[in-house]
Amino acid sequence: MRAGLALVAALACWATDPWAAAQTPADLEIQLYAGLTITGTVGSVYSIEYVADLAQANTPGAWQCLDYVQLSSSPCLWTDTSAPATETRYYRAVQMEAPAGMVFIPSGTFTMGSPDDETDRQGDEGPLTAVVLSRWFWMGRYEVTQTEYEALMGNNPSEFRGDSSRPVDSVSWNDAVFYCLKLTQRERAAGRIPPTWLYRLPTEAEWEYAARAGTTTRFSYGDDPGYFELEDFGWYELNSGEQTHPVGQKLPNAWGLCDMHGNVSEWCQDWYAASLPGGISIDPQGPASGETRVHRGGDWVYWGNGASHCRSAYRNSFFPEFGYSNFGFRVVLSKN
Repeated sequence: MRAGLALVAALACWATDPWAAAQTPADLEIQLYAGLTITGTVGSVYSIEYVADLAQANTPGAWQCLDYVQLSSSPCLWTDTSAPATETRYYRAVQMEAPAGMVFIPSGTFTMGSPDDETDRQGDEGPLTAVVLSRWFWMGRYEVTQTEYEALMGNNPSEFRGDSSRPVDSVSWNDAVFYCLKLTQRERAAGRIPPTWLYRLPTEAEWEYAARAGTTTRFSYGDDPGYFELEDFGWYELNSGEQTHPVGQKLPNAWGLCDMHGNVSEWCQDWYAASLPGGISIDPQGPASGETRVHRGGDWVYWGNGASHCRSAYRNSFFPEFGYSNFGFRVVLSKN
């Protein structure tokens, strides 16, 4: 039997209100497609889950997560493109609460890098690359703070103290990766994330996609050729007082992420390459090896033209074993 049965009526009510219902009557008739029509609050995130044996529906762990969907409209049709032809599946959609401090970033496409005529463009910001990110992820709304880092790691390497809501600074890439590992272990052990999820650094492509939040301009808020609006969105050389500041004090981008344009420069997962790949790239991970790791986003430091380093396309890198007072990070949560 083709995977085309949809779970409705009594079991659909587990998703509560808002709820998900299939376009079939409650007697579970076979649909022409495998999936659900989800009715709910636009902007909310739903976990799409299935069970192959309806008798196991009340068994802990029986429901398997297939996907996450952020409703762009209601109702919204979701189809199961992975459904095998010989398996029956019953579906439900459960409204998700965002993990603490995280923002849902949907899968999508964007143009990575900067055009040749972008003001203050650097040579390693091209060629323009059409990037497809096929998987959703959650991203930290803020840079990891000194409070969060010390609570997990037992130390605070930061140069700038006095307010532990500042981002942790002076962390190396290695430090940031180890933090993500320990965070994953803690959250799995507490049952707050599934065993197949993990915390990690964003890839460089994920970082720029999230920073742009659907824009193609120099910054997430516009081109700002004179850098007159930057002070509303980030801490950089002209307004930082040559130090970091508590996270979340500046305006967020359209996806709710704060401090993507400044405060501390953020480590990414990738090895650094002197140019972008160009063409079309699906879920790019960067080079297989290298000497330095990418960091993004600009920072508080006086560079002589530090404002330009806060642009969405700006790239930089450093050796992974070193950390300085302008280096920090934020985390991503995704399926392994």
